Amino acid sequence: MANNSRRDFLRTTVAATAGTLVVSPAMAGLVAKRAPFEISLAEWSFHKALFANEMTNLDFPRVARELGIGGVEYVNQFFKDKARDNNYLAELKKICKNEGVTSVLIMCDGEGMMGHPEKEERIKTVENHKKWIDAAKFLGCHSIRVNAGSKGGFEEQQKLAADGLRMLCEYGDTRKINVIVENHGGLSSNGEWLAGVMKMVDHKRVGTLPDFGNFIINRQTGEEFDRYRGVELLMPYAKGVSAKSNNFDEQGNETRSDYYRLMKIVKDSGYKGWVGIEYEGSELPEKEGVIATKRLLEKVFVSLG
Repeated sequence: MANNSRRDFLRTTVAATAGTLVVSPAMAGLVAKRAPFEISLAEWSFHKALFANEMTNLDFPRVARELGIGGVEYVNQFFKDKARDNNYLAELKKICKNEGVTSVLIMCDGEGMMGHPEKEERIKTVENHKKWIDAAKFLGCHSIRVNAGSKGGFEEQQKLAADGLRMLCEYGDTRKINVIVENHGGLSSNGEWLAGVMKMVDHKRVGTLPDFGNFIINRQTGEEFDRYRGVELLMPYAKGVSAKSNNFDEQGNETRSDYYRLMKIVKDSGYKGWVGIEYEGSELPEKEGVIATKRLLEKVFVSLG
């Protein structure tokens, strides 16, 4: 049943792509020529299909290419036991090469608290992430994305997170892989806090992955950091950008985030890297949500010139 559903999913993805992304060669050339950034795809955009076994991590680069996207951002939980499996990684790398897709980064979760109050636990967390740095190196990624979770007061958590991050960056430097932090809940979603952590780490391998929609500090109280101010604060350290999308209006604009305003902040910062689509909405199916986000980004890119 799983194999059948997977085949059905991939077949309908191709069909949906063929029916919705048809553009003239002239228009495609104009978009590509004027685009200030390349678009990548965060694997979490298809987490429902992946959890339902309708697609696998090995299918992901093919799906990205079918949607006209040339870069992929993996999520480690979709190949959690494969970080040291060289045969698996070689197969994944071969698929990317055949599809003409670049492996951009690996998003790492579930490997411990980078800013754990106990030194031994921070060291353990660093050790847990090293295999993903090695995998990222093998696949040709430029970074792994980690979480900067901690406990304690504002400044105390900054110091603890900075300590863990610096240790991991020192290993990343030996493999020429960056260690980047997303605003991903808790104090990490406070732009001032995370920018302060970057200053404390003060290592060429550390950086941020500003996410347009992840500035909720406390979901229970609804406390939220201003997303536009947050992106401004994090862009000086950015080695990636996550264009989070949820829902769209009739004009194709994201209803929670002003993509024009956010992407202008990104461009004005001097950033030159990938911009990753991360669709998390529920109104559109996953592939249609990705397509809608891609269209919006391309429209914004043209306006930015």
